[in-house]
Amino acid sequence: MAALALLSIVACLLVGNMGKIFRRCELAQVLHQAGMDGFRGYSLADWLCMAFHESRFKTDTVDHEADGSTDNGIFQINSRQWCDDYKSSARNLCHMHCSDLLTSNINDDIVCAMQIVQQPRGLGAW
Repeated sequence: MAALALLSIVACLLVGNMGKIFRRCELAQVLHQAGMDGFRGYSLADWLCMAFHESRFKTDTVDHEADGSTDNGIFQINSRQWCDDYKSSARNLCHMHCSDLLTSNINDDIVCAMQIVQQPRGLGAW
């Protein structure tokens, strides 16, 4: 009986860490609540368009680049500069593991995207 209870707990934890496909309005609400509407002059529509183009609103999307880096998560944040993929000596400017960008919780993705857009290229970085 204890083994069954433990298995149930583990299954719940795994489900909580899996990726998610956001619906457009659901993602808009999350981004709005995070203060992204108007952040650095970019509208909610700009962020939604970018996220759809990059990942089709899927949080567990990983794209492998020719240079060996990966683009990760709903915003396709690159491992070369922004997160640690354990494969190279990345700059890790968002101070996170790339795998953190692949979960259904996109709070860390939002924080990193806001940091990226503050760079000179802004949303053009994507």
